[in-house]
Amino acid sequence: MARGELTPIDKEHREIISNKINELLEETGRKQIDLSKFTGIPRSTITGYVKGTSTPNPGNVQKIANFFNVKKSDIDPRYTTGTPSNVVEVSKVIPIPILGTIACGEPITAEENIEGYKERTVDDLPSGELFYLNAKGDSMWPTISNGSLVLCKQQPDVESGEIAAVLVNDDTEATLKRVRKVSDMIILEPINDDYDPYIINEKNPARIVGKALEVVSKL
Repeated sequence: MARGELTPIDKEHREIISNKINELLEETGRKQIDLSKFTGIPRSTITGYVKGTSTPNPGNVQKIANFFNVKKSDIDPRYTTGTPSNVVEVSKVIPIPILGTIACGEPITAEENIEGYKERTVDDLPSGELFYLNAKGDSMWPTISNGSLVLCKQQPDVESGEIAAVLVNDDTEATLKRVRKVSDMIILEPINDDYDPYIINEKNPARIVGKALEVVSKL
């Protein structure tokens, strides 16, 4: 066998990995670019795995498994050996999208709106469609500071007094505000007194897209 040439077993492993990644992408409705953004693996490298022209190293296998919320052995047959009894299983993690600039007319978590992903363990997460919103400005200070990541649950309405992710400016900008319902009027209130409230009406349309659950602030 020539130097660098794959053994039949290596070729089989590479084909299995390729098939599994393709199956998971199809099952989850995700794309190679999503996998690349989450894992930090270059798009060209991901393409090699998908086409079966290259084999991921152990670190990349783990990153790919984390993205799909599966075990390494579900991706790569080289990891099908039993787990030692003294090893504590680490909680599974899932990728939660971080929203960037909102594309007009697209669903809130459409690929066009996602600027990256943040991993979270599933143990302490609520059910439902989740996303992170990057807080900009200080209108919600001191509760939410500029640059904080706010975990939100996708839903079209919230209770009066709750903080929500709201689309404004023709559905192109997502902002965080406290929702106050007074009679038949909805007011978006900043926490910082230096800012004025935003009254939703025909001249100032807005749409609630999620409920704020927790804040991850930068140190």
